[in-house]
Amino acid sequence: MRKNRDAKALIINIFTFIILMLAIYLAYQFYQSNNFNGLIRSEVNPGVSEFKRDKEIKYSDANSYKITSNAFNDAMFSKEIKVEKNTPYKVTCMIKTKGVEANKNASSIGAQISISNTVERSVAISGDSEWQEVEFIFNSKNRDIVDIAFRLGGTEGYAKGEAWFSDFKIEEGQPEEDSNWKFACFIFENTNVVIDQKEINIQVTNTDITDIKNTIERFESSCKQLSNGKMTANCDIYEIQTPITSLSYDEDFGYYVAPEDIEEQIKDIINQNDYDHIFVVVRLGNEEYEDDIEIKDWIGLGAMDYYGIGFSNIRLPNNSKSYIYRYDTSVNQFPEEVFLHEFLHSLERTAKEYGYTIPALHDYKEYGYENEYLIGQKQWYKDYMNQEIYTSNGYEGLPSKVYTLKPAKESNFQYPYELDVYTEPQNIIEEIREIFHNLFRNIKLMLGKV
Repeated sequence: MRKNRDAKALIINIFTFIILMLAIYLAYQFYQSNNFNGLIRSEVNPGVSEFKRDKEIKYSDANSYKITSNAFNDAMFSKEIKVEKNTPYKVTCMIKTKGVEANKNASSIGAQISISNTVERSVAISGDSEWQEVEFIFNSKNRDIVDIAFRLGGTEGYAKGEAWFSDFKIEEGQPEEDSNWKFACFIFENTNVVIDQKEINIQVTNTDITDIKNTIERFESSCKQLSNGKMTANCDIYEIQTPITSLSYDEDFGYYVAPEDIEEQIKDIINQNDYDHIFVVVRLGNEEYEDDIEIKDWIGLGAMDYYGIGFSNIRLPNNSKSYIYRYDTSVNQFPEEVFLHEFLHSLERTAKEYGYTIPALHDYKEYGYENEYLIGQKQWYKDYMNQEIYTSNGYEGLPSKVYTLKPAKESNFQYPYELDVYTEPQNIIEEIREIFHNLFRNIKLMLGKV
């Protein structure tokens, strides 16, 4: 009889052990599919996207992070990262996509790395793509915390499809301390667009190119002279024959050239060089097509950016006889004014992003300045660039520090320091410890809501 009881007890113990092991296995499988390693899942349209750790499609040993959106949505894994102010950072990861498409024609929508609640982002991957490394470089500016997002969607629209993210890494670089600015100046020789079902073909002339090259040379000199040596400008000029075939539109400005309109033509040049600012020189009208492309009273547009690099439009006038970019002692002694004005818009934005309070660039009249014959607003720019605008509260303008606050770029990462932010558990012990850590954290969060 006792042997029977012992046999039953053994069977029960074995059965219990099997059930326990099965439960642990199932719990472990659930953990591996749902452990997001501290990354928060969020989406604009709740319930549309599915988040999981994928053990079938992965780049390395760790399960990949997968977002599936069967309908258009903006969904992301994100994590707040502590950063040092005014410091360059580089975030990299591997991305694979399947059937990713955007709800509108914009290159900024797709699988990407970004900073939540900003327009700062990496390139966006769409369509079907195999694993590829994506890099996102940014400057922390005046922030000590940034929310890094691995995203399917974008700030300008929604995406659907499948995206896998893997091998997250963030590195800290060294900020530049010099004030020597490097400019890429692109002269687009042809504009070939369709506006209101009308094909418009516009070319720059040899005279246009000569005037612009001379003006850019004067811009280099003026940056140093008007800043009293606080900065220098070195410009590389590229003549682009591949035409502009699309334009962006804004209610206030009409048609203009946005970075995504010419990204294909400039990306290789920008990727191979460490530029601090980009000028794009275009012709959007002439005597033949004077009113075919709606432009609402602008000759230059600034304060845009191309992956963190300042980006400005310089528009050639419709009138081929204009002296706006041509030096003449009796007509125009400051033809580089538009270039300087648009570049200062980028410095104005940078100063505000770093927490400085400065006069608005367009408010020169409020401080007693006027447009002067032959030299335009030259005195205003000089005082603006040297913090010599007199007010009842003292002198105002751009602080000298702004000239060293250049965009983050690859050269900042010659000796990078990797942050211990995205480390995955390396073995079963660490994974079990992570399970209990997440369990206790969730219990605390639940108790905090009670």
